[in-house]
Amino acid sequence: MGIMETPHMAERAAYSLDPRLAADTHPVLSIGLCTLLLKDDSRWPWLILVPQRANMREVHDLTPLDQAMLSFETTLVSEMLARLTGCHKINTGALGNVVEQLHIHVVARNIGDANWPGPVWGHGASRPYAPDAAQGLISRMRQAF
Repeated sequence: MGIMETPHMAERAAYSLDPRLAADTHPVLSIGLCTLLLKDDSRWPWLILVPQRANMREVHDLTPLDQAMLSFETTLVSEMLARLTGCHKINTGALGNVVEQLHIHVVARNIGDANWPGPVWGHGASRPYAPDAAQGLISRMRQAF
C-alpha cells in the first residue's frame, strides 16, 4: 500500500467483476460503493448491485461503513426501479450459491408476470433484451439517478 493509499483504495484496485456476472449483464453505472448492472433477461426489470471490493462473499465481510452504504444504495436502486417501472413489488436478495462474489439482486415484479408469485431464480429460459431495448432502459435508469 502506498503512502497516500487507504485500505479501501487497495480493495477497489483489486476488485474485479466475476466473469459470470459480466457475461450475463449490461453495465448501467457506478453509484459509489457499487457497480449497477442490468441482468440480460427481459422477462423482468432485474438489477444487480456489486460492491466494488475485492474478495467479498457476504454482507458481513464488508466494513460497517460499507454495509451501511450497501443498504443505502440498495434502497436508492429499489426506489428508482419502482418509480421507473410502476411495479407492484420489489424483490431483493443476495443468494451467492452460483456466483460467490457478493451481489444484491433487485427485481421489479408484477402480478401475472412470469412465475408470479414464485421466485425469478431458475424459472424458465432467459430472454435476452434486444440491444435497443436494453440501452433504452439503461438510459432511463441513468436519467432517473
